[in-house]
Parts: sequence; C-alpha cells; structure tokens
Amino acid sequence: MTFAATSALQAAVDHALAHETAWPREMYYPDGAYVGNREWDESGPWTEIVGPVAPRGGPAGVVLHRGQRVADWGDTTRMDMTFSIAKSYLSVLAGLAVKDGLIADLDAPVGDSVPGPYFSGDHNGRITWRHMLQMNSEWRGEIFGKDDQVDHYRQIGVGADNSRKGQLREVSAPGSHYEYNDVRVNALAYALLCRFGRPLPEVLRERIMDPIGASADWRWEGYSTSWVEVDGTRVQSVTGGGHWGGGLFIGAEDHAKFGQFICQNGQWDGVQILPEDWMRQSLTPTPTLDKYGFLWWLNRGQDANPALPDTAFSAQGAGGHTIWIAPEQEIVAVMRWLAPPQAPKFLELLMAALSGPARS
Repeated sequence: MTFAATSALQAAVDHALAHETAWPREMYYPDGAYVGNREWDESGPWTEIVGPVAPRGGPAGVVLHRGQRVADWGDTTRMDMTFSIAKSYLSVLAGLAVKDGLIADLDAPVGDSVPGPYFSGDHNGRITWRHMLQMNSEWRGEIFGKDDQVDHYRQIGVGADNSRKGQLREVSAPGSHYEYNDVRVNALAYALLCRFGRPLPEVLRERIMDPIGASADWRWEGYSTSWVEVDGTRVQSVTGGGHWGGGLFIGAEDHAKFGQFICQNGQWDGVQILPEDWMRQSLTPTPTLDKYGFLWWLNRGQDANPALPDTAFSAQGAGGHTIWIAPEQEIVAVMRWLAPPQAPKFLELLMAALSGPARS
C-alpha cells in the first residue's frame, strides 16, 4: 500500500519503490557472506557475526510535512535492522546524559567518569566525550572482541574504496583525524551505559520513545560478547549499528516519530526533553569533517547537494536507511532499503513536491 497527498509526491514514492537496495533479503549472499562483510570488503580477523541478524523487508518510508503525514509506502511497521542510524540515537542519549549532569563537560576526558581500561593510559586517557561524538577520537584497543583496527582506512558512501580497510595505521592525537569506526562507537555506547548505570534501550524507551508515542515493538540489541557488569548487575551494552549483527531493529513509523521529535529541537507536547541547545551543538560541523556533527550527517562542505537546504541533516545506515530532516521546511522523511545512489534524487523530488527548489 502507498499513499501520497499529491501527484508530485507520488513521483518521489514511485522512485523509492523502483530503486530497492541490491542487498539480499536474507541478509546473507548465496556464498554465505554477510551483507556487512561484503559491503565493506571485510575479511580476516574480527569479522565474526556476534549479534542477531534478521531477514529484511522491502522498500518502505514515511514523509511528514509540518507534522502531518503526506506520503508513505511499504510496510512502515516492520521491525527491520537499521544499521548506523543507531549512531544518531546514541547522540541523542548523550544529550540526555548532559541534561542529567552525567556528562558535566563534553571536553572532559571520558576516563574521568568512566572507570576501567577502555579510557585510560597516555592515549585513550586524553579522549573526550566530544571526540567520541565527532568520530575523531582515534581510540585504540579492543572491546567486545572487536579491535578498532578492523575499521582503519575505512571509507563509506557511494564509490568507497576499502582496499586498505583493516590495515594497521599509527593513530594520531585525539581530535585530529576523522575515521568512521564502528568499534569506537561501541566504546562510546559502553561509556554511556556506565554513566546511566542501566541499559541504554531502557533509557531511550522511558525518556524519549514512549513520550513521543513510538511503538513497544522496537528493540536495540548488542552482541553475545557485549554483556558487562554495571553496578553489580549484568547488562548488555548495545552497538552503534549492525556491522557484526545487532543494533536497532525498528519500523519506519517509529523512525518518523523520532525524526519529528528532532525536527522540533528535542521538544514534544511542549516539553523540552533534550537540552535546548543540544541539537545546535550536534549539528555544528566538526573540525575534522565539515559534513559531520555529533553522529549526524550534514548537507555541508564540498559534498553538499545544492538542490537541498543547507540546514538539512540526516541519520544514515548501510543498506539504504535514512532519517532526513529539514527543520526550516518542517520536513521529515524516512527511507528504508532505498539504493543509496538514488537517495539524492528521491530527496530532490521530495523538495520539489513540498516547497520547490530550496536554493539556487
């Protein structure tokens, strides 16, 4: 079933339906390779799948304009893997930790408030919360059986070259080098778990997802190797994606509610849930990559799409997942399983349908 309020919106929906990701629906290729291992040309150590994996559905999505549904397609309630969109949910949880005083200073070393070996020593001991959120921490080590080396030299996006991925390189000073590294994001998730003192999915459900009216069906999984003891209780630390299985299993409907919450600057029903300036901080370009904020992608820098608003931003996940938000135009668009090279065209059709060209 599809719905589009206008013929122009129907053209965008038709584009999404016609350009499904090439990933197999079973999430494994006929030769047994997991989609993530194939996507990032990954082999050798640390490639074992240690989190749950589930077959995927077909293309799906929801578009909201000024808080009202103007288009949808596919099964919008199906709980599918969402890969690195989970990183932007982690960013929001960091905002809650700031609001609660659990992170007193983003520029303080993580190790000042997170005991144990992961954020100690001459190098990791200098890493701050801001570094972790900006993906420029250069954190070094192994956590939950995965070494950060697995994502050294990693590239993402259309045309990425991962021929050197996994080759060991000498890390730079914290804060000086951007690298998209899932092991380091898992270390951030662990640090947030330590500060909250309880499972992050529990915090997310209680503080954000239930108040905004999300379903009770979504879940956030970790690895079989990511069970830890926090304050005497055994809990599972979650992941920032589905690189080795696990991550956030959620439907397009819930993503749309979350996107609307973010579009409203972290406010819902008149209640300011996130710190009022958290999204401003989150969407400030980092010094090491101008199209990245606190685990959010920005329409900035040399890769910016001039047909889209320069204030737009997104959460993105491998396999064709996007929560795209244009706050000035009050647009939230969720796309599931849309072939990544086709996402810009979908968004251009969407902007033309809802507001005309964003800028010349």
